[in-house]
Amino acid sequence: MPKTLLITGSSRGLGRALAEAALAAGHRVLATARTPDALRDLTERYPGTARAAALDVTDPDAAEAAVKTAVRAFGRLDAVLNNAGYSQVGAIEDTSLEDFRAQLETNLWGAVHVSKAALPVLRAQRGGHLVQISSLSGRLAPVAGLGAYVTAKFALEGFSEALALEAGGFGVKVTIVEPGSIATTLSSGMVRTPPSAPYTEVVAPLMNRYADPAAGHGTSPRRAAEVLLKLLDLPEPPLWLPLGGDALDHVRAAERRKLAELDRWAGLSREPDEKAAGEVAR
Repeated sequence: MPKTLLITGSSRGLGRALAEAALAAGHRVLATARTPDALRDLTERYPGTARAAALDVTDPDAAEAAVKTAVRAFGRLDAVLNNAGYSQVGAIEDTSLEDFRAQLETNLWGAVHVSKAALPVLRAQRGGHLVQISSLSGRLAPVAGLGAYVTAKFALEGFSEALALEAGGFGVKVTIVEPGSIATTLSSGMVRTPPSAPYTEVVAPLMNRYADPAAGHGTSPRRAAEVLLKLLDLPEPPLWLPLGGDALDHVRAAERRKLAELDRWAGLSREPDEKAAGEVAR
């Protein structure tokens, strides 16, 4: 059954692949981007089911306007895919506070703005799906040099988990998607902070990996988009979805490490309880 989707960050990469796949599958799509001219070919190819709108996700008023545009154009809103974002490479000590805050403004607050704008519509419909495109970096810090990005994505996942508890009773589903490596041009929008001398070798592996802004790394965005469309059809979608075999393997390994550390230090964790019990006994 065709759905109405609002997709942020639709001009390139995974967002573009999502918009194309959704339209090809017969869904109605409001594709948004800072520069909607980049989406003109989609509206020309799918005049009945594609709309394009300007959206800077850091602007809450613009987020509300985008939701209203989708409902006005198509009559309802079934799913919101918060995909807009960019990455920041650099050691935490070297990264300016301005760049650090900018990561939070887009990668956290952008999703907050759009989610809050959509919630009244989805709640009134008694159904809908908020899909937060997080990252493997929202579950774990995979490599040195992504501190600001990891911070924003961890916060996004906490927000989304809390939102799932609040919105579930209204029939609104929330899924946190954690892509691993996807062969997109995300690195072309990447902000790079040159390392100071102490951190040159620390962040070098990551800097070298993205030395070519046009280079793609990892899973095909088209295949990732096809999986996300399947996700939208699930009656009981997962709260977390690592996307790609590399993401799944990294998450499993990280959870095993965490459990092993919990077991190793369980005695220390329980010491306050044991002392409290001893004091009561006296």
